[in-house]
Amino acid sequence: MTTVITYGTFDLFHVGHLRMLERAAALGDRLLVGVSTDKFNLGKNKECIHPYDERAAIVSALKPVDQVFPEENWEQKVDDVVKYNADVFVIGDDWVGKFDFLEKYCQVRYLTRTPEISTTKRKKLISSGRVKLSDWLASTAE
Repeated sequence: MTTVITYGTFDLFHVGHLRMLERAAALGDRLLVGVSTDKFNLGKNKECIHPYDERAAIVSALKPVDQVFPEENWEQKVDDVVKYNADVFVIGDDWVGKFDFLEKYCQVRYLTRTPEISTTKRKKLISSGRVKLSDWLASTAE
């Protein structure tokens, strides 16, 4: 059985997140996803719209995902790869080279991001006032 592991914040969940998780799952038999905790994100100067529990619930409900666990710090990746006996580590290509150190434990794959889709861009649209968060959240709930 091939185990794939990946990580992310998954705030303002969008189709880019889904496509990445689907592509990661296709690389093995089991997909494990570390979802960044609120405390860890704050340490990265990243404030989430949705709290950890909600983001983890959304990710764990997805068909390609077999297990979700909290990502609490940068250093846990080696321990997680060993603990879960991961064969493949997957992350977006905006991180190329940053996780090559994991190659002594598993295969490392950097997946191309979905073009023109970004949580950061969406948050900028909302903060600019061109899109209201309440309207955006209401449209995603339909």
